[in-house]
Amino acid sequence: MSRPSTPPRPAAPHRVVALLSAPQPVLTLACAAEAFGDHGTDVPRRYDFAVCAEHPGPVRTRAGYDLLVTAGLEALEEADTVLVPGWDRPPGTPVPPAVADAVRRAHRRGARVAGICSGAFVLAAAGLLDGRRAATHWGLTCELADRFPRVRVDKAVLYVDHGDVATSAGGAAGLDLCLHLVGADQGAAYARRVARHLVMPPHREGCQLQYAELPAHAPRTDSLAPLLDWLAARLDQPVTVAEMALHTRLSPRTLSRRFTEQLGISPGRWLLDRRIDATRALLEETDLPVETIAHRVGLSSAANLRRRFHAALRTTPAAYRRAFRARP
Repeated sequence: MSRPSTPPRPAAPHRVVALLSAPQPVLTLACAAEAFGDHGTDVPRRYDFAVCAEHPGPVRTRAGYDLLVTAGLEALEEADTVLVPGWDRPPGTPVPPAVADAVRRAHRRGARVAGICSGAFVLAAAGLLDGRRAATHWGLTCELADRFPRVRVDKAVLYVDHGDVATSAGGAAGLDLCLHLVGADQGAAYARRVARHLVMPPHREGCQLQYAELPAHAPRTDSLAPLLDWLAARLDQPVTVAEMALHTRLSPRTLSRRFTEQLGISPGRWLLDRRIDATRALLEETDLPVETIAHRVGLSSAANLRRRFHAALRTTPAAYRRAFRARP
């Protein structure tokens, strides 16, 4: 008589440990907690979620209250995934060596390491992003690239996943990354169940460029200010670099050199950025047809506007208007 087979033991939950630091952003932490936390009876439990800090105790948040964190960096030694949900420090603030070392050790022993928003700075300080693409909040991409030149900062994407290391853009893009990691761990069907529980799509289309402000170029100098004002008043007209040069009584080569030296971009790029910015405003604030907007901003046709708009923001004018149109 054969013995009944023993049912296999369920796999141990995947342990996710979030590394907090004051002042801790609450949205990025909430994104992680919602994706990897307990969803009650609606979704089978596949994760253990915990938090730690370099110095256990009260951790101040950006929302004005403290979190009591009882575990220190030693908690990262038991993590399957180390998550850094933001690093909200003044520009140039170094990551403490103990934090960078702990994250580096966890990665070396095989833990996955993920950074949400400014959490990418901790991963970069640990050397985990050297030679790799990485994402962060659009307002921090220049700082990340300047401080860590070996990191290939991608300003457009919502998140980047290399398998062992992952980073996301700002705010809610952290939830996009977390749901993606859930799907990679547990399969798409499980990730969809978590997403339905959170009342959101399991995958969001587009990129973060449509949410970003146009880059703030260097302050205008006296030599270019009259030309920039003249161009801003003529966005609805085609203007060539030769015409700009004629207006300033400079050669096209000299004008281009001054733009590059003072603003960091070419005259044509500056003008196109202004046209795209004007397009965004008209899509958000009016119901004008795309063809009319194209003529108002000097892009000549709806087809040309759609091509330029998509190249700049990775989305269409229609999709952008649906997302951002202000309703009465």
